[in-house]
Amino acid sequence: MTLDSKDLQILKMIQENCSLTSREIADKINSPVTTVFAKIRRFEKLGLVSGYHAVLRANKLGAGTTAFIFVSFAHKGDKALSHRKVAKEIARFPEVQEAHIVSGEWDFLVKVKVKDVDAVGKFVVDELRLLRGIEKTQTCFVFETEKESAAIPL
Repeated sequence: MTLDSKDLQILKMIQENCSLTSREIADKINSPVTTVFAKIRRFEKLGLVSGYHAVLRANKLGAGTTAFIFVSFAHKGDKALSHRKVAKEIARFPEVQEAHIVSGEWDFLVKVKVKDVDAVGKFVVDELRLLRGIEKTQTCFVFETEKESAAIPL
């Protein structure tokens, strides 16, 4: 798929502020509103835009502790158990923001946001480590965040 400069401008604008209207975007990029609206709908249909989300402040909502958890996988002869199935199980927990299958010493990298250190411990001990296929974990707590973004550079 080829994207022209107007496409990239529109994608950048809706990524930065998804509450902008087609009219506001059209005015900023000097395009007809019908063209902008059609392009956005096309991006959605093609799967370039998969949703629109508000960015909430976790610390103001009682989820101010962030941790990254490295997880090791061992199927122990269970051929029906795969990395993808385990990743889907990990991802179903509400405190999990991200669940990645990764290369290297660990098999998964999991990002969680919860109330406090005790909540991370409870999640790891009472939920994560009880999943079939999980062998061991290592938790890294975030002390301070300089940048946190899901933005794609355009």
